[in-house]
Amino acid sequence: MTTRSNSKRAAAPAPRTSAPLSPSDYLTRILNARVYDVAVESALEPARNLSRRLHNKVLLKREDQQPVFSFKLRGAYNKMAHLTPDQLRKGVICASAGNHAQGVALGAHKLGTRAVIVMPTTTPQVKVDAVRSFGGEVVLHGDSYSDAYGHAVHIQKKEGLTFVHPFDDPDVIAGQGTIAMEILRQLQSLGSDHLDAVFVAIGGGGLISGVANYIKAVRPEIKVIGVQTVDSDAMLKSVQAGERVTLGDVGLFADGTAVKLVGEETFRIASGLVDEFVVVDTDAVCAAIKDVFVDTRSIVEPSGAMAVAAMKQYVAKHKTKGETYAAILCGANMNFDRLRFVAERAEVGEEREALFAVTIPEERGSFKRFLESFDSLPGGPRNITEFNYRIGDAKVAHVFVGLTTQGPGESTKIASNFRKRGFESLDLTHDDLAKEHIRHMVGGHSPLAQDERLLRFVFPERPGALLKFLSLMRPSWNISLFHYRNQGADYGRILVGLQVPPKDDKAFAKFLGTLGYPYVEETHNPVYRLFLKS
Repeated sequence: MTTRSNSKRAAAPAPRTSAPLSPSDYLTRILNARVYDVAVESALEPARNLSRRLHNKVLLKREDQQPVFSFKLRGAYNKMAHLTPDQLRKGVICASAGNHAQGVALGAHKLGTRAVIVMPTTTPQVKVDAVRSFGGEVVLHGDSYSDAYGHAVHIQKKEGLTFVHPFDDPDVIAGQGTIAMEILRQLQSLGSDHLDAVFVAIGGGGLISGVANYIKAVRPEIKVIGVQTVDSDAMLKSVQAGERVTLGDVGLFADGTAVKLVGEETFRIASGLVDEFVVVDTDAVCAAIKDVFVDTRSIVEPSGAMAVAAMKQYVAKHKTKGETYAAILCGANMNFDRLRFVAERAEVGEEREALFAVTIPEERGSFKRFLESFDSLPGGPRNITEFNYRIGDAKVAHVFVGLTTQGPGESTKIASNFRKRGFESLDLTHDDLAKEHIRHMVGGHSPLAQDERLLRFVFPERPGALLKFLSLMRPSWNISLFHYRNQGADYGRILVGLQVPPKDDKAFAKFLGTLGYPYVEETHNPVYRLFLKS
């Protein structure tokens, strides 16, 4: 988190041909902006669950409910509504990662003009399809917004179209500023006009420039806090350097804010009017997506959840209580395929799940003793969220295990407790390699897995189900493989390898019947033989 005082401002860019617009100039433009031909006044809703958890009043500005599921249509339409008839007759062009593109396409459709939209090739398909549904002509080019922008400028000059910039244009900035105008007006309908801070995601800076100009002109005591991701923080680096900085690369998870170079005007405004910057990571954003869902039953895109993620970090750092914060949910154009990843990382981002690599003796009964040690963990027993193991050594077993936690900071205590019980433990909770790859790669061929039988079980998701399995097993049967991941369902699907001598086949059949859990034996499955069986 980076805090700035307004008394120490970064140097402004090179002099412009006209005097820079002041907050009062922007106030006039915002008050006269034309956005409501296409946009709606989005709701300002209390987030009751999040408010209780943070001990502060949290308000969500629901720009995810706009006709294009993003705030971007405000600025895009305001810009186009101020074009001359001749400019509209020739058409418009823009470069965008998706949300601005939809705003331009919808605005152009409303005004009856042609719209050419240049989008990075990495743009989620849902956004590409949405632009085309509004009649926009899509051109895919480059890996980022900056790449698409350069190509759009080339087409614009060649065809004489008017460029509608996604952020570095006073009319676009003014259109986005209507969000702040609505927030301050809507506060009164919620019983109080008090607001301590508003959290705003930053890509190129158009949204925060509009919000900051309005708030600092009308209510300068309200903090404006900008939010960027750790891998797309061009505005923060620029403000710190006192000049615009071009990033060599940008992260693509929060694709709506993946901008390598911020605008000249937005840099000038942010340098002077933004009070603080907060930087968030992917896990924090995933956790925030879940937070928004819990309160609204709506799913926002990563960029749309950044403000909530930053608010949580801000409260944790400053230990505030009883304050009122607004977070702008700036978009909901989420690729459905990303939801699996979001769900996987949300618990870690909230630190409701801790991950460990634990070493236990490779001997009969050690697996059960390890599970029983969970009862002595700080704060009481925990649910297992993940358990991956493959026999690979005659003396020790390395287990990848996930456990539920009750809040931040518990993983180190749990790891310490494992060590005290004689199980060497490595805390992987914040290890990206482990979270993204290793957890899916535990396994492989093992020459030690003799007489192995492979079974897929359906276990009820309740405490004691796994211990029941282990208690009913014969001590002479060794677990050679175990794979489990909690998927949030009522039943868990578990893959188990058991070393059962052929002479114990009848006893093993009796064990399966007594256990009573549905199962499928996969010992003869060709996939098992290719990738796991020695």
